[in-house]
Amino acid sequence: MVNGLSGQRMLVALLLGIILLIIMVLKTKIQAFLALIITTVIVGVVGGMPLLNITLEDGKTFGIINSITSGFGGTLGSIGIIIGFGVMMGQLFEATGAAKRMAFTFLKLFGKGREEEALAFTGFLVSIPIFCDSGFVVLAPIAKALSKVTKKSLVALGTALAAGLVITHSLVPPTPGPLGVCGIFGVDVGAYILASILLALPMAIACIFYSRVFLAKKYYWLLNENDEVVKSEYQAPDYDAAFNMDMSNTPGTYESFGPLVLPIILILINTVASALKLTKGIMSIPVFLGQPIIAVGLGLVLAIFTLGKRLDRNTALMEMEKGMASAGIIMLVTGGGGALGQIIKDSGLGNYMAQGLASASIPIIVLPLVISTAMRFIQGSGTVAMTTAASISAPILVAAGANPLLGVIACCVGSLFFGYFNDSYFWVVNRTLGVSEAKDQLIIWSITSTIAWAVGVVEVIALSYVLH
Repeated sequence: MVNGLSGQRMLVALLLGIILLIIMVLKTKIQAFLALIITTVIVGVVGGMPLLNITLEDGKTFGIINSITSGFGGTLGSIGIIIGFGVMMGQLFEATGAAKRMAFTFLKLFGKGREEEALAFTGFLVSIPIFCDSGFVVLAPIAKALSKVTKKSLVALGTALAAGLVITHSLVPPTPGPLGVCGIFGVDVGAYILASILLALPMAIACIFYSRVFLAKKYYWLLNENDEVVKSEYQAPDYDAAFNMDMSNTPGTYESFGPLVLPIILILINTVASALKLTKGIMSIPVFLGQPIIAVGLGLVLAIFTLGKRLDRNTALMEMEKGMASAGIIMLVTGGGGALGQIIKDSGLGNYMAQGLASASIPIIVLPLVISTAMRFIQGSGTVAMTTAASISAPILVAAGANPLLGVIACCVGSLFFGYFNDSYFWVVNRTLGVSEAKDQLIIWSITSTIAWAVGVVEVIALSYVLH
C-alpha cells in the first residue's frame, strides 16, 4: 500500500491503460498525445487515485490532475527549449546546403571506394539535429548522384545513408525523442550524448557492412537517363568520379560543421568539468556555456550568422519557423509521456513493480528494452515507442536503484526494431530508392534497422554488467 493505494490494483490499471493506449494509437483517429493523456487518466481512475487533488500529511499534493500537470511540465521544462533550438538549426542545415557539404567532406575523408561509409557518417552527423525523414529527403540526391557517376548500387548507397540517419535520430540528442527520454528519466543530457555517440558507432558500422556486402550486388540497381531506378548487370565502380560533384553553391566545411560541433564541444567540457568537480571560480563559465540549453542555443546563433547569411531575412525566419512547427507534436508527445510516468511514480506502482522484479530475479533493464521494442513493432513510431517505454519503466528502474542512463539507452535502442509498413521512414526510404516490392522493402530496410537494434541490444546487455 502506497498513499492508501493497492499495488495490485494499480498494476491492473496500468495493464489496462497500456492495452487501451495501443488500441487508440493503432485503431482510432486519436493522436498519440491525446492517447497518452487519456491513458494517464484511466490508470489513475482505475487505480484508485483521488479524482480531485488532496494535500497529504507531508504537505505534498496528491491526485490525478496534479500528476498530469507536474509530469507534463517537469519533463518539458528540462528539454523543451533544446528541442526548439535543435529543429531550427536542422532547418538551416537543410536550406543552405550545409548537409551536402558534410557529405562531400566525408567522401574526401574516407577516400575512394568508401562511398557507403561517407554517406552513413554524413547521415550519422546530420540527423543529430534534423529529423531522419527530412534528412533522407535532403541527402538522397547525393546518393543518387554518387550512384550515377560511380556506377555503385543506389540501394546500397541509399541504405547506408538511411541507416546513419535513423541511428543517431533514435539515440543522440538534441533529436527530440532521446531528449524526451532523458527528461523522463532525469538523466544529464551531456553525459548521455557522449555515451550514445559511442554506442551508435558500432550500429552504423554493422549496417554499412550489410549494405556493402549483401545489398550492393543482390540489389544492383542504378538510375537510367530518365532518373528511373532500374535493375542492371553488375559492373565495376568508377571510384574517381565521386569527387567530381558540383559543390559551388554550398557553404564551406568549417561553416557547415561549426554549428553542430560547437555545442558538442561545449557540452563535453561541461560534462568533464562537472565529473571532476571543477565548477567553481573561472571554471563556472565553461560549465555554464556547456549546459545543453546554452550550448545548443549558441550553435543555433552561430548557424544563423554563418549559414543564415546565404538566405534573406524572410527566408531564414520562415525556415526556422518551419522547424519549430515540426517540433510541436514531439513536445506534446514527450510531455504526455512524462504525465504517464508521473502517475506511475506518484501512485507508488514503480516501487511495487521494482520489488516484484527484484524477487523474480529478472534483469530489470530488460523491462524498458522489451516495452520499447514491442511498442515500436506494434505502432511504428520510434519516438512514441521510446517515450512510452520511458514513461512506464523510469519510475520502476529508479525505485529499484538501477542506473537511469542505462534505462535511457535501452528505451532508445528498442525504438530501432524492424521498421516496416507502419513506419513513415520505411516508406520514405523505399519509395525514394525506387523499391516497390514488399519482399524487397523488408530485406532492404526492415532487416537493416533490425541489425542496428540487435547490435544495440548486445551493447545494453554488456553495459548492464558495468553500470549499476
